[in-house]
Amino acid sequence: MRPFRFTLGCSLCLAIFATAGCGRKSTSQIGGEPSATRSPSVSTPVRSPGSSALPSQAQPPQASQRPALDLSRLENSVQPAVFWITVFDSSGKLLRTETAFFISGDGRFITTAHAIKDGANAVAKMADGRIHDVTGVLAASTTLDLAVLQADVKYVPFLTLNKNPDLETNRRVGVVGSGLAGTDGAPRDVTIVTRQSDRLEIAGPISSNLIGSPIVSEKGEVVGGEKATVRPSNIVDSFLGGIASDAKPRWPETAQAAATPTPAPRPTPKPRLIYAPAPAFPSDVRSRPGGAWSGRFRLNFNARGNVTNVQVVQSTGNVALDQSALNTLRQWKSGPGQEWAATVPVTFQSR
Repeated sequence: MRPFRFTLGCSLCLAIFATAGCGRKSTSQIGGEPSATRSPSVSTPVRSPGSSALPSQAQPPQASQRPALDLSRLENSVQPAVFWITVFDSSGKLLRTETAFFISGDGRFITTAHAIKDGANAVAKMADGRIHDVTGVLAASTTLDLAVLQADVKYVPFLTLNKNPDLETNRRVGVVGSGLAGTDGAPRDVTIVTRQSDRLEIAGPISSNLIGSPIVSEKGEVVGGEKATVRPSNIVDSFLGGIASDAKPRWPETAQAAATPTPAPRPTPKPRLIYAPAPAFPSDVRSRPGGAWSGRFRLNFNARGNVTNVQVVQSTGNVALDQSALNTLRQWKSGPGQEWAATVPVTFQSR
């Protein structure tokens, strides 16, 4: 494969590579993501055959003796609503990425208050590759370490809260992370050790990459959120009930600026791409070794850094290649600041 260069407007230089050959697919990688780590496995004790307890010696069932959760079912029913929220400051610098989960089909979701600290912009990254803009914060509490935000979506899978505040100890529940975390986000079986009015204590193999993930019952209902202090679902439900029905999502930095005198204008930062995956070479396009197809595409970005329009300035001469480029370029994102446009040369080359 021979690399090529292209130049964007506003003094931005990047390189895209798209290749085909031997059935290998091109891949893209985003900087700043938390790396997936493998959590230790847990073995479940098994009673030896023939052993039994006398009726007078019967004890309450321990967590290890309770039926195991159907983790495959939780993966199918819960994980589609779990995702990564990536937060940026006002200059477009990546602050952090944590786990979050949708609680309504119109894009309302829950994460930790720490996740959005000093944030001025964010995106929701789904396991299937979709990226949604986060329009702002509806409510946040550093005391509870909870935050409710709004994503710009038409409809998404979401989770419901468990309405039973009396969760018994030794109950087996599941923690479900984002599919983007690989094996680290896979559902796992944990146990409620103690339950107080405002917190839960759980025991089980949980990694730091699961902070912000939902803790769910065997039915997939949220019984709490995985944070430094686990808040039970009734506390989360009460917190949600305090949000006004007409509340508008906004970022704290924006709200603070509206309540203070307007400062002297600062120079607008130059546009900077923060997410620019390379278009993939479609597997169904027949090509000869060494073949190349070049085209040019114009992208328009809004002030929040999202692509609002992509146009074909010069076709590659192949409809499938043009469509691959259009689909990928629509996902590009720049740092927030101002509306701008760029013309991007793209070359597909076979090998």
